[in-house]
Amino acid sequence: MSFLKGLDISASALTAQRLRMDVIAENLANVDTTRTAEGGAYRRRYTVMQENKQNNFGSFMERALGVSSDSGVKVAEIREDTSPFKLDYNPEHPDANEEGYVEHPNVDLAVEMIDMMAATRSYEANITAVNAFKSMALKALEI
Repeated sequence: MSFLKGLDISASALTAQRLRMDVIAENLANVDTTRTAEGGAYRRRYTVMQENKQNNFGSFMERALGVSSDSGVKVAEIREDTSPFKLDYNPEHPDANEEGYVEHPNVDLAVEMIDMMAATRSYEANITAVNAFKSMALKALEI
């Protein structure tokens, strides 16, 4: 394992959690959006993360030697939640369907706030890891 590998892992996690928080913020901003450019109500989005496998010579060698080649995390994709929309009877609304129901986004404020807190805690944990790594590196330079 190279000296800076730990810093690279934490940096990838910081980037992934930042994108996760951006997606959650977009969900919160569109909690009342009943009409989008695609038509229909806003559909909740969420991130899917996976291990960030490197495909360079060094990582192939590490895998061949049986040495851990963990290299962090990345956002694999941003998916749309397929749960049903919330229906509200309001025949006067401009976005009401033939029966008089308005489709509201499938965004739940409580779920979004819990996800935001989890992403924030993960971000803070990785900041702590980066600071610990910097502290160890400075102590190593003092030797």
